[in-house]
Amino acid sequence: MNKTRLFKKSLLAVTITTATLASQHTLAAGFQLNAQSATGIGRAFAGDAVIADNASVMARNPAAMALFDDVELSLGFESITSMIEVKDAEYCGPICQAGFADPKDASYDDAGGTSIAPNIHLIVPVNETFAWGINAYTNFGTKTEFSDDYAGYEYGGLTDVKSMNIGLAGSFRMNEQWSFGAGLDIIYGKGTLQRTFSPVIAGSLGTNEALDAEADGWALGFNVGTVYELDENNRFGLAYHYSPKLQAKGDISFGGTEYKNDTLFMPLPDLLEFSGYHRIEDTKFAVHYSIQYIGWSSFDKLEAEDAGTLNEYEWQNGMHYALGGTYYLNQDWTLRAGYMYDTSAQDELTSISVPDSDRQWFSAGFTYHLDSKSNIDFGFTYLMGDDVKVEESKENPLAPGTTLSSISGTTHADAILLGLQYSRSF
Repeated sequence: MNKTRLFKKSLLAVTITTATLASQHTLAAGFQLNAQSATGIGRAFAGDAVIADNASVMARNPAAMALFDDVELSLGFESITSMIEVKDAEYCGPICQAGFADPKDASYDDAGGTSIAPNIHLIVPVNETFAWGINAYTNFGTKTEFSDDYAGYEYGGLTDVKSMNIGLAGSFRMNEQWSFGAGLDIIYGKGTLQRTFSPVIAGSLGTNEALDAEADGWALGFNVGTVYELDENNRFGLAYHYSPKLQAKGDISFGGTEYKNDTLFMPLPDLLEFSGYHRIEDTKFAVHYSIQYIGWSSFDKLEAEDAGTLNEYEWQNGMHYALGGTYYLNQDWTLRAGYMYDTSAQDELTSISVPDSDRQWFSAGFTYHLDSKSNIDFGFTYLMGDDVKVEESKENPLAPGTTLSSISGTTHADAILLGLQYSRSF
C-alpha cells in the first residue's frame, strides 16, 4: 500500500527590551515563528503534525516521516512583513517626572519590517520500517528599529535577530497503525541590540548607552513524536519538542558597565502538539486541526553571567487552536484554508518593544502539481493582533525608589506571511 500522504520547533530569540534580548517579529505569541513551510502557512498550520503532504512535516513531527515511501525533498522560503504600531503613547522623562514639563508624544506607526526565512527538508526512507531525514530552517530572521528621534529612547532602539535550526531525525514504523520518531535540533542564533537614553537622562547618568549588545551561541534540543493511523483517510499525530536554555556569548554594555565576553542565558519553551486529519469518504474534502501547548512560563527572566538580571518577564503558558480544510480539486490543483487562535505569552508585564497579544490567523493557499512527482505550494496568512495597554517605567539608579522615566500607550501588531515552496519525490 502506498503510504505517501498529503503536513521548537526549537525556538531562538536573542533579544533585549530596554535591557533584554527579544524579537519584534514574533508573529505568534512570545517569540515563536511558524515558517517551516508554505503549505503550513496556507492552512494556519492546522493538522501539520500529521498531514504529511511534503517533507516539511519532519519539522513538526518526526514520526510522520514513516508515511513516505519515496525520497522526499521540499525547499522554499517565507516572507514575513510585520506592521507594529504604538498608539496614544506618552513618554515622561526626568523633567516631566519632576513636574516641570508635560509628557511627550511617543506614538509610532512603523516599527515593523520585512524579512525572509528559507527552509529545506529531506526525508529518505530506508525500507518499510525505517526512515531518516535532515532539514534546515530559520526560526528568526528579523529586524526592528525605532528612529533615533523616538521620544522613548530607552524603550525603543534596534533589534536585529537571526537564527538557524539544523535538524536530524529518524522514524520507525511498528505496524500499520503506529509509527514513532525522534530527532535532534542544533540551533544557532545571533542578535544585535541597541538601546540609548535620552540626552537629558544620559547627562544625569553620565552615559548615553542603556544597552549595547552583540551575542551569538549554539544550543541543542530534541523532539519525539508518534502517528496513529485509524485508516487511510483518518490519522492522528502527537509531538513533543524540548527546547534548551540557550547560551549566547557576546559583549554587553549595560547600566554604564562593560561586560566583555559575557554569557546570556535564554530559557526557551517546550512544545506539545496534537493534530488530526480526516478525509471525508467519497468526497474531495478533508478537515484537519491542531492544538499546541507552549511552555512560556519557563521564560521568567533574562540574565547574564556577569551583568546579572537584565529583565523580568514572568510570561504565561500559551496555546494554539487551529482548524483547516483541504479541497482536492483535481489532479493538478489542491486548495486549502485555515484559521488559528493564538494566545499571548505575556501576562501582567507588557512592553512597548515586545508587542505581544492574542492573535488570529486567516490563511489560504494552494498546491499546483507540475507532474506526478513534483509540485509548487503557495501560502498566505494575515495575522491580526489585539490592542494591548502598556505601561513601563525605570527606576533612577542615582535615587532608588524614584522614577527616572516612564512610557504608556497601546501596542498593536499585525503581520502578513507569504510562502513559496517546491517539493519533489524521487
